[in-house]
Amino acid sequence: MRTVLRGGMVLTLDPELGDFPQADVLIEDGRIAAIGPVPEAVDAEEVDAAGKIVLPGFVDVHRHTWQTAFRGIGANWTFSEYRTAMHGTLRPHYRPEDVYLGNLLGRLEALNSGITTMLDWFHCSESPEHADSAVDALADAPGHSIFCYCASEPDVAGEMTRIRKRLSGDQMAFGLRGPFLTTMDETAADVALARELDLRVSVHLHTRVCDAATEMHQRNLLDNRTTIVHGNGLSDAQLAFVADAGCSVTVSPDVELKMGFGWPETGRLLAAGIRPALSVDDCPSAGGDLFSAMRTAFAAQRGLDGSLTARDVLEFATVDGARACGRADRTGTLAIGKDADLILLDAEDLSVFPVGDPVSTVVTAGHPGLVDSVYVAGRAVKRNGQLLNVDPRSLRARLLASRDRIAAAAGFAITG
Repeated sequence: MRTVLRGGMVLTLDPELGDFPQADVLIEDGRIAAIGPVPEAVDAEEVDAAGKIVLPGFVDVHRHTWQTAFRGIGANWTFSEYRTAMHGTLRPHYRPEDVYLGNLLGRLEALNSGITTMLDWFHCSESPEHADSAVDALADAPGHSIFCYCASEPDVAGEMTRIRKRLSGDQMAFGLRGPFLTTMDETAADVALARELDLRVSVHLHTRVCDAATEMHQRNLLDNRTTIVHGNGLSDAQLAFVADAGCSVTVSPDVELKMGFGWPETGRLLAAGIRPALSVDDCPSAGGDLFSAMRTAFAAQRGLDGSLTARDVLEFATVDGARACGRADRTGTLAIGKDADLILLDAEDLSVFPVGDPVSTVVTAGHPGLVDSVYVAGRAVKRNGQLLNVDPRSLRARLLASRDRIAAAAGFAITG
């Protein structure tokens, strides 16, 4: 299978290739075969990319996708209010079929906004059937998805091992329960299990649990397969050993600012030698696209010290996200031999036209409405502004019924 994207503004984000004001991209068998002038190809689909910005698909490193049905209800929540509402009130009433719909619609939403790789940080683990439904939904949505499983007692090891048999390679990660929900001894056992199962680890560390980072370091629980979520409040000394261990950190700027975590640690991470990734976190509180996350991260750090550049932020959403997911050799940049995970943005839309600097345009003015086409491993999953092979009307009706049933069972009032 061959596809040629003709005449787009190409942002490879590869330091050796650079960017092209106009170039062709040749896709063969799901991978990028050439960038630059591509001669007429035999037996290839020709796609007119003139007036489009062609760039790598975005990578969301941390999203609680099961919460999709309750989009927008938590804009005014603090972190404690979020935990009470989503985990204490609503989560106990989720059935496996509710998890399936939330994960499916959430993954499709992410794909629609140009997110070709997404880590689903799953902690609605009321039963094995809930986890299976989450995995099924990710499998039913096109795109590279990583199931980051935060399994619950009584049999964490058994559950992690069972799901690991369903998912190969980098399709799974280990979501640590600690330090919020377990002791450090249990956290150490979880990390040991993750290493035994050859899984990357993701752990929430911010504000009141930052001290746990020091003990995790002392116990050798942090390494280059660890992603720290948020990191707000980590000291300079802690950031130094996090960097030395090779950990990645993902920033969720909209949620961190609104829920009271403090300023996103973007600048301090860079100063410590850590290239942060970006993530949405949860859709009850924030938008589900990385355009919003890029804009907030950029504005917040520019307001603090003026140090950040637009290219830095675009790399957070692509190159550095791919690295945090252990997929830097496959995606995150447009380079010969990599998966053809890429998006086409409409550069002639009145909200961005005329495009003087495409990198700055994407970061400061980009939005999901610009996403004309999305390719995952060379396969078109969105064309001409529409997801392919998706019946949104039926899915919307099913998700709405799911939300209303959960809310009624929980006695939870949805306003608006």
